[in-house]
Amino acid sequence: MSTLTKQTLSHLDWLEAEAIHILREVAGQCANPVLLFSGGKDSICLLRLAEKAFRPGRFPFPLMHIDTGHNYREVTEFRDKRAAELGERLIVRSVEDSMARGTVVLKHPMESRNKHQSVTLLEAIEEFGFDACIGGARRDEEKARAKERIMSFRDEFGQWDPKNQRPELWNLYNARSHKGENIRAFPISNWTELDVWQYIAREQLELPSIYFAHTRPVVRKAGLLQPVTELTPAKDGDVIEDVLVRFRTVGDITCTAPVESDADTVEKILAETATTTITERGATRMDDQTSEASMEQRKKEGYF
Repeated sequence: MSTLTKQTLSHLDWLEAEAIHILREVAGQCANPVLLFSGGKDSICLLRLAEKAFRPGRFPFPLMHIDTGHNYREVTEFRDKRAAELGERLIVRSVEDSMARGTVVLKHPMESRNKHQSVTLLEAIEEFGFDACIGGARRDEEKARAKERIMSFRDEFGQWDPKNQRPELWNLYNARSHKGENIRAFPISNWTELDVWQYIAREQLELPSIYFAHTRPVVRKAGLLQPVTELTPAKDGDVIEDVLVRFRTVGDITCTAPVESDADTVEKILAETATTTITERGATRMDDQTSEASMEQRKKEGYF
């Protein structure tokens, strides 16, 4: 009589298996999906999960980034390099293109373009006829994202109604939609920031350099460290400091702040992440500080 040995799976194994299952469900149920890839840590994890789900074949979807035109150069260069290494198609659509068409109008030239990404995203969805967008959002990031289903339904106007979502029982997901409607799929929705870094460590994933400690000129404002750049120059009365920092999340320069840190390796970042009491968006996103730019409102308008 043979003895079956039950394999003990770690929590990362379970999270990985769930995410791969979700990716395959999207590929199986949707006619024309796309994976949103910015070059950030969460979307880097998504690429590895897609490799495990579909290699040695090609991904059954292209990659796409909605670029504000104000992203950190280290991240966009990494984005292009990683897509080329994988040999996958990368579509880049820019908020600047929407501005040229007149579909995005800034209140003033220095206004953050971050919240206007929803317009460019909806235009790209219509341009290519995508019926599903796979993103790296996680429920632990922000309270509005905690309301999302794994398969989040968007109507024909690209809008999200948190009260009009489909039930999700066990591991049964409904990604079907009518023409013009859209599904936003979040395979790592149940992951935490610590899970992401543990997965990066386990898979030995390469990251843009700004995730690790480096010295950068900043100005302290409202409890955040505002980087001093051409887009975010110091103002009269500001005190510029050269501070050892790293980024916990990356995005538009005008609204993404670093945190003080000497963590220059994944192992040190893991230790730091395990003891922090502030969420990554709470510590680093300047646009989340005002109700006008609330995440829930932006999601209702079509944001990721």
